Amino acid sequence: MELYSILLPLALIMIISKILMKLCGRIRIPGVVGMLLTGILIGLINYVPDQTLLTPLGREGISIFAKVGVVLLLFSAGLETDLYKIKRIGGRVVLITIAGIVVPLALGFLVATLCNGGFGALSTGNIIKNLFYGTILTATSVSVSVATLREAGKLDTKVGATVVAAAIIDDILGIIVLSLVLALSDNAAASPLTVILQVLVYFVVIAVIAFFADKLFRFLDKKYPHHRLIPIFGIALCFLVAYASEKWFGVADIIGAYIVGLTLSINHEKEYINRKADILEYMIFVPVFFANIGISLKPDGFDTRMIVFGLLFVVAGLLGKLVGCGVTAACCGYSLRDSFRVGVAMMVRAEVALVTAQKGVEYGLVDASIMPFIVLLIIVTSLIAPIILQKSFQKEAGLLNVQ
Repeated sequence: MELYSILLPLALIMIISKILMKLCGRIRIPGVVGMLLTGILIGLINYVPDQTLLTPLGREGISIFAKVGVVLLLFSAGLETDLYKIKRIGGRVVLITIAGIVVPLALGFLVATLCNGGFGALSTGNIIKNLFYGTILTATSVSVSVATLREAGKLDTKVGATVVAAAIIDDILGIIVLSLVLALSDNAAASPLTVILQVLVYFVVIAVIAFFADKLFRFLDKKYPHHRLIPIFGIALCFLVAYASEKWFGVADIIGAYIVGLTLSINHEKEYINRKADILEYMIFVPVFFANIGISLKPDGFDTRMIVFGLLFVVAGLLGKLVGCGVTAACCGYSLRDSFRVGVAMMVRAEVALVTAQKGVEYGLVDASIMPFIVLLIIVTSLIAPIILQKSFQKEAGLLNVQ
């Protein structure tokens, strides 16, 4: 089999994903949906008799590109995290964020448990698997909500500031939860306390690496300001730590990539690094990652139980953030209207939910047939959240005008 067999699928992914991303942008749907649809369309080629476009070697090459893409994606997520904002926010936002993680986690676990044998069938392995379904629902992507709030002129309001700050903390806490659940699954025979200690040791080691990396990049920043050497070293460090995380600590590579991005997020050249990394990611690797998910979707894994489970899982995803963040905001003194807005804004899911789910498939924790329902959750939340927010602000403006 010739190595060039990967080139045609890559070309198709790059062209089709760009076209569909543009179309999604026009109807205000996240570009990730376009990339997923690209994979689904290309995946239909698998059903053409005697096709030679998606060869086994071609699919393997796409999978390798996809693995690089997900590491770079989490690296950028870390870079875009504003640690300085965390210092300035109040405790109420922290409570809202924690509730926005705990409630979806609990609902996801409950749905997975009820649809997979009930509480009577729970074993250590099943508990970890069901917890992972809950972990998928903890991820938030507020880019659509932030754009809506900005358009309505409400980004600098109490609701806007809360949503932005909560999203930052959500990313960090979500990564910690993900690392713990994956570590538990990788060490099923070990006690939870042992696994937690192992993860704590990992974070201590990473903190030491981060300290020296920060010093190194500050030196590079002074000696070679705005030089391509800095993003090259940044991406290289991302790959090194991602490798070490998985190889030596049993922690997912994406956790290491995110932490490196987080370390560099306080560097003066953060925007420059992110811009260069973004070019590398979205030129090829990230579209291939999401397209690979679409290509891997198989309709033969569905049955009545899975459809019921998937639909309940979507409902749990919708209610988890709405109830968790909204009710906690109300308990923290927000008005009922603002509490509802916070819950709706935090409801949106996007790429991190897919990354988490895909990692679960790799670890054997998640049934691959749940992936279409996660795509459905992304599409539904991306469509309804901005509509509800817009209607809410329009109604408020109407009431003010009447008064």
